[in-house]
Amino acid sequence: MNRRVWQSAALAAAAMALTTSCGLAAGIYAADIDADRLEGRWTNGGSVSVTFHADHTFSGESLGKYPVTSKCGGPEGLTSGTWAFWAPTEPGGTSFTVEETATRGSMLSLRFDGRECSVDVYLYGDDADPAMCPAPDADEGCAETGYLERSDEDG
Repeated sequence: MNRRVWQSAALAAAAMALTTSCGLAAGIYAADIDADRLEGRWTNGGSVSVTFHADHTFSGESLGKYPVTSKCGGPEGLTSGTWAFWAPTEPGGTSFTVEETATRGSMLSLRFDGRECSVDVYLYGDDADPAMCPAPDADEGCAETGYLERSDEDG
């Protein structure tokens, strides 16, 4: 192999290692997880946290820090609500709807109590190490506010 090919390969490997070491790998791949894997406390490592319950309710702190929640009004009221997975409208389909009976998914809808507002949340990584981000679309990610990761288990 000539020097130019080796340089390209080394640059690609370095970029992959940097992405993985910085925790950005979670933002690359959509994760499809079970509801029981979703249940529990998630945090961004700072002041934001959300706890998902088996009865499809959630409670949270500082969720108003995510830009996508601005459409829901004042951030102080974004403390609880209900959640459901987005699911295909037909098996293998590409159209999705919020489905309260879905037990697995890669996208969530959070509906806040007392508000006519919902926020989409995208799941990244894999079943063993998922992360999530409230965002207007899956490609936007959570650069400034940080991805939410499980905080109530040892891994």
